[in-house]
Amino acid sequence: MDMPLESIHKLAFKAAEAANCAGEQGKYWEMHDRLFANQKAFEPWNAHAEPVGLDVAAFEQCLTSGKSAPEIRRDMAEAGKAAATGTPAFLLGRTDPKSSKMKILAVLRGARVFPDFKAEIDRLLAEPEKPQADGATK
Repeated sequence: MDMPLESIHKLAFKAAEAANCAGEQGKYWEMHDRLFANQKAFEPWNAHAEPVGLDVAAFEQCLTSGKSAPEIRRDMAEAGKAAATGTPAFLLGRTDPKSSKMKILAVLRGARVFPDFKAEIDRLLAEPEKPQADGATK
């Protein structure tokens, strides 16, 4: 999920859009990593497209269209519902076998070590599974 923190970086939302546009060409993580490493030099955006192997024209068209903005805003809203207020944040849950919805059961905030994840996952696995309520989220 994308969660650009605009309060920390004024171009974070546009950077999320750029990563999503790169993702259309199978290069989401390459763009993500490049932008993260170059936070003081985002613009011009197309200067990052060629080095990660993108079709620059297609990338520019996607970025100027704003088509990934609604999905990013949905991600931000979902993170807010789960009380994930920063990054990284990890949502642990169970999926409904009859749909693609996931019920969030725990949130781990901040950088964590493996034993933290293991303890929380073990705790959740030890709990009996309850029927999914209508309030499940993606």
